[in-house]
Amino acid sequence: MIADLHLRRKFTFQAHGQKAVFVKKPIESTEHVLMKAFLWALYLPQYPNLCIEVGIGYRYKPDLVALDSCSTPMFWGEAGRVGARKMRTLVSRYRDTHFVFSKWNAKLEPYAKQIGKAAAVSSRRAPVDLISFPVDSSERFIDHQGHLHLDLADVTCQHFAPQASTERPH
Repeated sequence: MIADLHLRRKFTFQAHGQKAVFVKKPIESTEHVLMKAFLWALYLPQYPNLCIEVGIGYRYKPDLVALDSCSTPMFWGEAGRVGARKMRTLVSRYRDTHFVFSKWNAKLEPYAKQIGKAAAVSSRRAPVDLISFPVDSSERFIDHQGHLHLDLADVTCQHFAPQASTERPH
């Protein structure tokens, strides 16, 4: 199925009763687009207002984002390459934002070390997840009608829980 997908520029997927269109830019790989779609399907139940590639008025643009009523990101998803500097900046600046960084068929250990360091120094109040999608994801998670069927048990995932608060009650 992935061979057929490489030629497409636009993908329409469905998950949890919603439909979304993912447009493949010329510089993007098919795997990058699929990772965005899979993240959308995985986190849509938790963040029903999840949007794809919406700028939030900041230097970095998330691949997926869910905003609260004050337009602050509650969820931020990144698919593919994210530099260490960008990761540190995001994780420390948005301490109340649930971040998910995803990779395609990758070993997570090097990325986990980066995230662990960034999360440890930032007093995070929201989790950070690191996900690796298996090489056969398109065959396993997409049916012939474009429905996405996957959950966190289907992927390799490392979860970094927020730090316990060190504030004392008044």
